[in-house]
Amino acid sequence: MSERHEREGRILYGRRRGKALRKGQQRLIETLLPELAISLDTDRVELSSLFPENCREYWIEIGFGSGEHLAWQADHNPEVGIIGCEPYLNGVATLLGKLEEQLAKNVRLHNEAAELLTEKLPDACLDRAFILFPDPWPKASHNKRRFVSTSNIAALARVLKSGSELRIATDHTDYGAWILWHMLQSEEFVWEAEKPEDWRARSRDWPSTRYEMKAIEKGLRPVYYRFRRR
Repeated sequence: MSERHEREGRILYGRRRGKALRKGQQRLIETLLPELAISLDTDRVELSSLFPENCREYWIEIGFGSGEHLAWQADHNPEVGIIGCEPYLNGVATLLGKLEEQLAKNVRLHNEAAELLTEKLPDACLDRAFILFPDPWPKASHNKRRFVSTSNIAALARVLKSGSELRIATDHTDYGAWILWHMLQSEEFVWEAEKPEDWRARSRDWPSTRYEMKAIEKGLRPVYYRFRRR
């Protein structure tokens, strides 16, 4: 079930909660999440003030689900400050458990729609962005709710540095075509694929997720797009 909710005068869609959290997860929501949460009570979010001084780059993952990919990236790239955006509280709780186990210091979280954060980020502040298996909103009448849109592509182009990378994956055939069409309409990004293998397979620094593996077991064939910011 999806939810329709409002924030700062705009309508947002997506689940906010699932089944009741376990006691340990609730503890993490009450104690660890406030330490990692990014406050939007400011005109501009300065990333250097959020992360340890050793962070040389800043990445963002929009819709991290249960956080397997984000936790892996944080563990393998301790010198990178990673922002995770995910409105679904149960997914946030699952990621918090992973971060606590890893003793990760380089992750900050935004438990709301990503649009609310990106509009407060400075120009050209991010080195990489991930949008992995976003909700496809398969009904034609719901396509307008898809995250990949002309306005969100423009917003990402503004906050991504020149030469930075945007990775987008989906296992939904129609959404895959939708993503490619919209991205190719943008003058700010270049699709890096030169041969089919470039978008049919993940690279070594692109770990799988449980959701992705379930999709593959069902016979679905995900696509893994890479775009470069001009």
